[in-house]
Amino acid sequence: MKVLKGQDILALGFMTFALFVGAGNIIFPPIVGLQSGPNVWLAALGFLVTAVGLPVITVVALAKVGGGMDALSSPIGKFFGGLLAAVCYLSVGPLFATPRTATVSFEVGVAPLTGESPLALFIYSLVYFIVVLAVSMYPGKLLDTVGRFLAPLKIVALAVLGIAAFMLPAGGIGEAQSAYVAAPFSKGFSDGYLTMDTLGALVFGIVIVNAIRSRGVESPKLITRYAIIAGLIAGVGLALVYVSLFRLGSGSHEIAAGAANGAAVLHAYVQHTFGSLGSGFLAVLIALACLVTAVGLTCACAEYFSQILPLSYRALVVILAGFSLLVSNLGLTKLIMFSVPVLTAIYPPCIVLVALSFCNDLWNSPARILGPVMLVSLLFGIVDAIKGSSLATALPDVLTHLPLSHQGLAWLVPCVIALAIAVGFDRMLGKPREALA
Repeated sequence: MKVLKGQDILALGFMTFALFVGAGNIIFPPIVGLQSGPNVWLAALGFLVTAVGLPVITVVALAKVGGGMDALSSPIGKFFGGLLAAVCYLSVGPLFATPRTATVSFEVGVAPLTGESPLALFIYSLVYFIVVLAVSMYPGKLLDTVGRFLAPLKIVALAVLGIAAFMLPAGGIGEAQSAYVAAPFSKGFSDGYLTMDTLGALVFGIVIVNAIRSRGVESPKLITRYAIIAGLIAGVGLALVYVSLFRLGSGSHEIAAGAANGAAVLHAYVQHTFGSLGSGFLAVLIALACLVTAVGLTCACAEYFSQILPLSYRALVVILAGFSLLVSNLGLTKLIMFSVPVLTAIYPPCIVLVALSFCNDLWNSPARILGPVMLVSLLFGIVDAIKGSSLATALPDVLTHLPLSHQGLAWLVPCVIALAIAVGFDRMLGKPREALA
C-alpha cells in the first residue's frame, strides 16, 4: 500500500497553506487591525473563526467524503448541489477571487512604481495570467511546483513580515471605529468572509485530494488522513499570518491613519520599516502569495467544470485565465464592492452545509435537515446582503431589526429555529436511511 513520506506530507501541508494565503488573506487583517484599535484581539478572534476555523473544518469535511463538493452537497439533491457548487467555484474563481489576486498584487507591489494607469494594470495582469496559465496546465505537478518551490518562498517572506510586525512596530494603537466599538467580535467574524477562505476550502478540497493521489496513494482512509493533516498545517500557518498582520495593522495608526484598505496599510508599514528595499520585498511577497492562489483556483475550477461541460481541462484553463484577466482590469475597489454582497449571501448556506455534514449520522434523512436549513440561511443571507447595499432602504423595518442583524448575522437565529423544526419533523417521519444509502 502506497504511503506518503514525511517530506511529502510537509510539502502537502505547505501547498495547502500556500493555496489559501492569497490576496484577501494579506490585505484584510491589516485594515481590521488598524480600524479596531484597542479591540483588535477581540475582532481578531471573530476573524479567525471564519478565516481559519471554518476553512480547516471544511477541508476535514471534504476529506471525509473524498474531496468533492458534490459528495458533500449530495443530501440536497444533484441540481441544487450542482448549483451551489457552480456559484462557489465561480465566486472564488473567475468572477471575484482569481481576478482579485492580480489587482491586489498590482496595487501593492507595482502601482507605487508605475502609477495606477489602466495600461500598466493591463500589461501586468497579462503577464501575470500567462504565468498562471502555464503552471495550471500541469495540475499533477502542483505538489512539486507549489509545495516544494513556491510555497517555501512564500512562507519565508511571510515569516520576515510577521517577525517585523512584532519586533519593529511602527507606533501605538489608535482609536477604534464605531463598528469595532459596538461589536468587535461579530464585526471581525463577518470581516473574515472577505478572505473567501471557506469557499476556497470547498474548491481546494479536490485539488488537495488529487495532489495526494498523484503520489500513488489510493486508500480512502489514508487520503482522508493526509488531507486532514494538510488542513491542520494550513490552519496553523494561517493563524500565525493573521495574528502578525493584525499586529502590523494595529501599530500602524501613526503612519497609515487614513488608509482606505489593507494594501495601503501594508505599503505604508513596509516603506516605513524597510525603506525603498521594502517596496521590492513587498512586491515579491504579494506576487508570490497571489500567484499561488490564482493557480490553485484556476486548477480547481477547470477540474470541476471539465466534468460538467463538454470542454477539456486545458481549454477551460485558457478560458478561465482569459476571463479573469478581463475582470481584473476593473480594479480592486470595484471588485471588492461587487463581491461583498454576493459573499454575504452565499456564505451562510456554505457554513450550514459544512457544519451539519458532521451530524449526518444523527438524522434519519440528512436531506430533510440540510435542505430547509440551507434555504433559510440563504434567504436571510440575502437580507444581510441587501442591508449592506444601496437597496437597503427597500427592506421592511422588521427585516432590518432581526436578532444579530447589526452584526451581519441575521441568518443565525432563524437557522437554529429551522434546524429545531427540521429535526422534529425528521423524527416524526420514518427512517429512510437504508433507502438512501
